[in-house]
Amino acid sequence: MLSHVIPPPRGYTKAPNGLIRHPRLGSDAKILVLYVQGLPEEARDKALSEHARALGMTGRAYQKAKADLVTYGYVHEKRETVAGGRWRTVQVFSNEPLTDDQAARLRAGAPANGYANTGGSGVPGASPAPSAHFPTAGEPTGRMAGGLLPADEELGEDSPRPPTEAAGDAEEPSEEPEPPSREELQLAERVLLSLKHQARQLTLGVREARKLAGLAAEWLRRGVSAGDLRLALSSALPADGVRTAFGFLAHRLVEKLPPRPEEAADPGDPGDGAWSAPSPPSRPLPLIACDGPGEEHVFRPHESWVTTCGPCHREQQRAYWADLSARAEADPAPPPPSWRERVAVETRANETASGYGTLATAT
Repeated sequence: MLSHVIPPPRGYTKAPNGLIRHPRLGSDAKILVLYVQGLPEEARDKALSEHARALGMTGRAYQKAKADLVTYGYVHEKRETVAGGRWRTVQVFSNEPLTDDQAARLRAGAPANGYANTGGSGVPGASPAPSAHFPTAGEPTGRMAGGLLPADEELGEDSPRPPTEAAGDAEEPSEEPEPPSREELQLAERVLLSLKHQARQLTLGVREARKLAGLAAEWLRRGVSAGDLRLALSSALPADGVRTAFGFLAHRLVEKLPPRPEEAADPGDPGDGAWSAPSPPSRPLPLIACDGPGEEHVFRPHESWVTTCGPCHREQQRAYWADLSARAEADPAPPPPSWRERVAVETRANETASGYGTLATAT
């Protein structure tokens, strides 16, 4: 992928990489954090729901975004009593996850542990709160080790690249899994494109399906069949519908990803003999020669008992039904009796059974 990033000279908000790359935060939650962080300090003294309403985020979308922020430590809430026996809810907002103890210190007006230079946001190394003046300006602050930017890099107007992660935030190198094969990617793409037959609101474009094929192929690598993958993605859809098929499927592919067979297996006691390792995912069958007519050719069967390719099988079916129709036309079946004939037959059968016919003959 080629990328060309031009940092804006003014009017921007610094966002932590941990927030942007958070695998479990939804897009609404991330946008809400960035929106509140970019406001002047005097404009932040509102409830989180009012900020969300200003973004046009209401109802179920806001409740889901707020639940994510509370779960992962970006928002802390506590009910307190005030004069007159009334209650109020105090919200602590941060663009970095806070523990309950750190949030309690901030509610009390004291800096959290290690947060001596917060710039009014409660986040280590954060820049001062933007003012209402345009272009936004603030008082300069000193750099802190382990902040959002390394010591040898500053974001300026002439910076040719976006800021990199601090050395302390870099993850330790780990062994990367083997990438999915071409056949697995193609099968995953076909499954994603077929979801429109399950639910129209899950319709994807070809490019969207190719972008998600890598995530879906990981399900296949973990032993999930194509049918089970299709069922997992298209079942239990939200009651109010899916806003974007791409975002919904990307979230579900990540959140519901099953564990690897070796991780999901529970070996139990070594001597119980009750556990057996799951079978590995099946591989495509080898190419075989087709038994159909015409020139010799090969194909890959979808089942081990298949001996003819798709075109030859369809040709055999057409020949079979054509022969069956020709024989039916050559020896047509007699036409069915009319309703009058059927009534007469039924009447004679009833008279014979009751004895009326015998008495009439004797008289």
